Amino acid sequence: MLAARASSRTIQRVARNFATVVDSAGIKVAAVDNNQPTTSVTFLIKAGSRFEHKAGVAHGLKNFAFKSSAKRTALGTVRESEIYGGVLSASLSREHLALTAEFLRGDEQYFVDVLASFVTSGRFTRHEYAEYVAPVVESEIEESKFNPGFQAIEAAHAVAFHNGLGSSLLASPHNSITHEDIRSFAQSAFTRDNIAVLGTGIDQATLASLVEQSLSKISATSQISSSASSYFGGETRLPAHGGPQTVFVGFGSAGAPTPEIAALSAYLSPTPSVKWSKGSSPIAATIQEGTTVEVVHLSYSDASLFGLLVQGPSGSAVKEAGKAAVQALKTVSNGLKGDDLKKALSKAKFTAASAVDSREGLVSILGSKVLSGHESSLDTTLASFDKVSEITFAKAASTLVKVKPVFVAVGDVATLPYADELGL
Repeated sequence: MLAARASSRTIQRVARNFATVVDSAGIKVAAVDNNQPTTSVTFLIKAGSRFEHKAGVAHGLKNFAFKSSAKRTALGTVRESEIYGGVLSASLSREHLALTAEFLRGDEQYFVDVLASFVTSGRFTRHEYAEYVAPVVESEIEESKFNPGFQAIEAAHAVAFHNGLGSSLLASPHNSITHEDIRSFAQSAFTRDNIAVLGTGIDQATLASLVEQSLSKISATSQISSSASSYFGGETRLPAHGGPQTVFVGFGSAGAPTPEIAALSAYLSPTPSVKWSKGSSPIAATIQEGTTVEVVHLSYSDASLFGLLVQGPSGSAVKEAGKAAVQALKTVSNGLKGDDLKKALSKAKFTAASAVDSREGLVSILGSKVLSGHESSLDTTLASFDKVSEITFAKAASTLVKVKPVFVAVGDVATLPYADELGL
């Protein structure tokens, strides 16, 4: 009981601290400091694939991170960062590019300057693109060919949303992007309106001061845009060799993500709360040996995609698991009552609350809210689940499964099922 209360107080403190967003040089800055010995700083930039002016430039930009700038060469950045014992990384989503530095407390001035230098004075040279960036881009494209789950989710976005959120995270094979294309995209995206700076293990006033020093001269007006998301649905089949046979069954919606669908995802997730247990999810009982069913719930600023990723050793195994999983989904979409709804909401709350224990979780859960100017408190997120009732849950779930589904098959398409064979 005491541990639970202490955990609750910690979550409330983290949420309250991170909820305070300050404006520094026109850039939103937010930080959490729990006196840990390490610090992380993330520049979250609205430069995901949905904002591309040419397919693949966001992927290229991610891999151009920390190359030469006006202040230091790529080799200089590597050597200096190693001397400080820091780690630099870049990640890309459909909406954001995240540039992150993790380091020992006290070295924040150097690492904020490294991040800011790339944003304000990256050189995007032709030789670095040819020698360092393009080979990594090609390697990541090739690696994705052996990951049917990733291929299915990528195809699902294209079918569900067409443009914008439907844009791939990866450049296409044999793409025609150049270093000039990437430089142009960076110049359009690296503006005050498009950047939020998030820190952990650092005082907010200190971080705000460093941001003001480093980014005060950055361009103010964003030149990138993306149309509002629309959901379409549809079906596609992708022949592939290697890896498990894969099917994705999904449903999407335009508009802000809802707590009801997060609760639906939590309830259906076959991941057990007790190790070595099958759990009580209605999907868990449908999983046969050798097959897996994963619940996928992806939320964006103006849309969401929910679905089931079914994988197995053969098309027939995937078909049987898929039919049972779809039937379980349809049953739950009629509504949850009593303890079942309470369990779903508690599990969804725990998932959201536990995410703040990590830097990645903080950036994922609260970062986009800071960038968009919405209230960024975890308390607000958790409170939204308290408003879910049996009526609102049943309405949201039934509405979701009534739309045209997304169906993707990856693998031996001659044996994998079609959508109607799974009861869609």
